[in-house]
Amino acid sequence: MLKYILLGVLQGIFEWLPISSEGVVALFSNFIQIKVNPIDMALFLHLGTMLAVLIYFYKDWKRILLFKDINLVKFLIYTTIISLIIGYPLYTFVRELAIGVSLLFLVGIGLLLTAYFNKSKKTFNLSLENNILSLSIICGVLQGLAVIPGLSRSGSTIFGLSLGKFKPEEILKLSYLMSLPVTLVATIFVLINDTVLLETWPALIMSFIVGLLTLSLLMRLSKRINFFYFALIFAILCFIGGIVGLII
Repeated sequence: MLKYILLGVLQGIFEWLPISSEGVVALFSNFIQIKVNPIDMALFLHLGTMLAVLIYFYKDWKRILLFKDINLVKFLIYTTIISLIIGYPLYTFVRELAIGVSLLFLVGIGLLLTAYFNKSKKTFNLSLENNILSLSIICGVLQGLAVIPGLSRSGSTIFGLSLGKFKPEEILKLSYLMSLPVTLVATIFVLINDTVLLETWPALIMSFIVGLLTLSLLMRLSKRINFFYFALIFAILCFIGGIVGLII
């Protein structure tokens, strides 16, 4: 049970930082050799942090569910559909690679992309009012690609949203809001195909508790720190570990 509690803690912390909670959880799952596929485990634990997002942003979700912000509703619908179209075939591919040394190389590649996104934030004049479809396509594709372990979902979507006309706090909020619908669908899918995940409930509960407790603090931290070097260093370490694994 302790190993699952540790996985939940990792998910609850790293979900809010642009350095890929999926990559961290998948690597640790592989290291401690749990019987669940590392990618499935990482996706499943997003359910806990998804519930934290639901509670933390409950006022925003109330507005969304009551259709008081039509542009935001459209944006979430479009990004969810696009994310699933991109993410599903990619998931079926990376799931088979997420074992041993190949997982290290996969996470390393994802972290290099994460480093790029953290380094390349720019602001243009796109807005939800006039460019819903454009922003939805960009952010939906980036969120779908985040199925790759190591490629941070928050880091990539923050990059996509930075192309829009938003304040930093609005970018973070939108990034977390758009994670909830696609996470719900992904979780249902992996549960249907890997029922063993139900046995990992301690990790799920811990990811929710830690996620809710750390969300506010780590949101502020994410606005102040550029995680480019963190992602780059972790990527290099993954490649070194993969090369050593091949040699040994």
